[in-house]
Amino acid sequence: MSTPVTASALSTTTARRVAPLSRYRFFLSLVSLSLVAVVAVAAAPAAAPAGPKVTVASVEQRTVTEHRELLGRVEAVESVELRPRVSGHIDEVRLQAGQLVNKGDVLFTIDPRWYRAQFDLATAQAQSARVRVSIAEREAKRSDDLLKERAISVEEADTRSSRLAEARADLLAAEATLASARLDLEYTEVRAPITGRVNRAYVTSGNLVSGAPGAATLLTSIVSTGEVYVYADVDEATVLTFNRLQAAGRLATNSAGRIAVEMELSDETGFPHRGVIESADNRLDPGTGSLVLRMVFSNTNGQLIPGLSARVRLPVSAPEPTLFISERAIGTDQSQKFVLTVDAANTVAYRTVKLGSIIDGQRAIREGLAPGDRVIVNGLQRVRPGMTVVAETAPAQPAVTKVALK
Repeated sequence: MSTPVTASALSTTTARRVAPLSRYRFFLSLVSLSLVAVVAVAAAPAAAPAGPKVTVASVEQRTVTEHRELLGRVEAVESVELRPRVSGHIDEVRLQAGQLVNKGDVLFTIDPRWYRAQFDLATAQAQSARVRVSIAEREAKRSDDLLKERAISVEEADTRSSRLAEARADLLAAEATLASARLDLEYTEVRAPITGRVNRAYVTSGNLVSGAPGAATLLTSIVSTGEVYVYADVDEATVLTFNRLQAAGRLATNSAGRIAVEMELSDETGFPHRGVIESADNRLDPGTGSLVLRMVFSNTNGQLIPGLSARVRLPVSAPEPTLFISERAIGTDQSQKFVLTVDAANTVAYRTVKLGSIIDGQRAIREGLAPGDRVIVNGLQRVRPGMTVVAETAPAQPAVTKVALK
């Protein structure tokens, strides 16, 4: 006998069949959502990687005067090689090597005995000549009276007049000989002709020295102290530029109207010595194509020793605004120079530039940049034009007021 199916039993059976189906559909829904999430994540745009880091510096503009650097040599304003004017044996040396001497100081003495004897002889001869002139004058005066009285002939009167003229001529010769002997005696004391610093003595006491012209013995040398000259060779292009600016009145001058220059020695920096242009040669040397310039510098502390080499800065422009960048920012592309700039969006751009002068790592730019442009000073090898970079600002450079052309 069959069991009747009730409504409650049917409901229970149906529920059992429906439950697995719901769980399956729920699982499918989860899988679908996961796939959608994965696809969404995969479809999302990837974050752009950061650009390379570079260091940039702004182009600076300053008013500067350009200079041309020249190689020069220091020379004394006055320099003397001391040589005797008479020959003889050195009696005494009265100098110490390197001492300061004044004009007229006795530095050497030559045995004066021979020259004193010659002076005494010349004195006696001059005195004898004066006596003869006196006698001839008296005879000539009496001959006039005797001639009027016809006590002597005209020929005798003329003879007496001739003897007077001859005696006077002999007196002049004797006095000239005396003056020469006096000079020779004075020259036995060799004196400093200028004030300055003396060198060592090249001869010592007892040596025979010569005073013959052209073959006189060198005793020592003296150089003046105080101001010094600095000589430098200037090339033709610099001469033309300098003369053009000077004619236009565009070069700065001091209160005396002279053009200022600067100098440094081989162990110095910053050109600490100040001087002026004193003169220049009146022609260029056709062999070297250069002109010698002479400048004057003070030497109060005696640091500028004649013979030293020096570097001189000569102004070759009027003060004018000039752009400067670091020397590290400049690259070379075959025959031209370039820099890489960074704009407001940190995008790299290529700029060709025309270079000017350089000093302390700062290079003048003639063309290609503007004030405020940012140039890459570190990291040039890592970037190319058109790239986006992360720019860091370099520390500010110290101010430069003067520029020297290399």
